Amino acid sequence: MLRIDLNCDLGESFGTYVFGDDAAVLSSVSSANIACGFHAGDPRGIRETCAAAARAGAAIGAHPGYRDLAGFGRRFIEYDPGELTDELIYQIGAVQALARSVGSAVRYVKPHGALYNAIVRHEPQAEAVARAVREIGDGLPMLVPPGSVIERVARDAGMPTYAEAFADRAYTPDGALAPRTSPGAVLTADAAIDQAVRIATTGRVVAVDGSEIAVQADSICLHGDRPEAVGLSREIRAALEDRGIEIASFV
Repeated sequence: MLRIDLNCDLGESFGTYVFGDDAAVLSSVSSANIACGFHAGDPRGIRETCAAAARAGAAIGAHPGYRDLAGFGRRFIEYDPGELTDELIYQIGAVQALARSVGSAVRYVKPHGALYNAIVRHEPQAEAVARAVREIGDGLPMLVPPGSVIERVARDAGMPTYAEAFADRAYTPDGALAPRTSPGAVLTADAAIDQAVRIATTGRVVAVDGSEIAVQADSICLHGDRPEAVGLSREIRAALEDRGIEIASFV
């Protein structure tokens, strides 16, 4: 039987600003990338999402990013690598404590937003990310873009990595995510369902120019801040299971 993880970015509400219905999404996914407070999320919401993930049996991942609440962590920031390492350790440690307080634990790390995109090619920031996860000392694996600099840097350091693909984002012909500013970068619900099935069954996607490209994936991501995230997560899971694919966390 084919098997794949379905993950979602969660815990992103901040004070009175509420994004999505984390508990409802968690009934459909197998892993939860939980915001760490620098791009989104606050202590109460992060802790509640950790508790909801534990109840749902979903693996908890720390989802750290740039210190950029105003930009939701989706703007590149030039960092001193040592400072970036320190900020990532701080963020991951916060979620580890909140998860532990509800009887669970952080089981992996997935960088967020512009940081995630930067470490596809940005060697100093990729090294800073890998150093942070390594120096935490818990042997946490990372969820990363396949064929990226961060994947190579982590593996060279003996760190475990898993490859991720996106259900709801368009790809360029070179295998990168299409910039969010470009038309069609965020797929419609129907297109996202089709793309998730294609990734899980063939390991390929149709790029924005119509070409077909290979996309390695241990896990498929959808975004929890979409208005239709609850229904979409349910429909993607159903579409995968209808094709005999088991949904299970990679960790």
